Amino acid sequence: MRIKISLGNISLEGELFETPCGKAIMKLLPIEGQVRRWGDEIYFEIPLSYPLDETATTKVKSGHIGYWPPGRALAIFFGPTPLSTSEDPVPASEVNLVGRIKEGEKALKAVKEGGKIRIEGLGD
Repeated sequence: MRIKISLGNISLEGELFETPCGKAIMKLLPIEGQVRRWGDEIYFEIPLSYPLDETATTKVKSGHIGYWPPGRALAIFFGPTPLSTSEDPVPASEVNLVGRIKEGEKALKAVKEGGKIRIEGLGD
């Protein structure tokens, strides 16, 4: 399920996985939110309440997209977070792995907290 992520002048293509949580997020698109930063992670609240599922993990890589149930938030990982002990991001707690950015996620380092993020579906 192809998506476009827009933040100011940054535009990235990604995908949501064909999981129940990924499909629930896809049904909400387009969604917009206000960027929050936690190290090299961007997250924002979305109108979805979904429990941890079989994809739940704290082992994510740069470019992964996760749904974080405690904050009802979508998180995009692109580098180390405050819990990291290496270059890999570590979420604050388990996230449902719901998607990934195809390439170019390091451009998100320039994104400031408080900006607007928009995610929309792309037709196949």
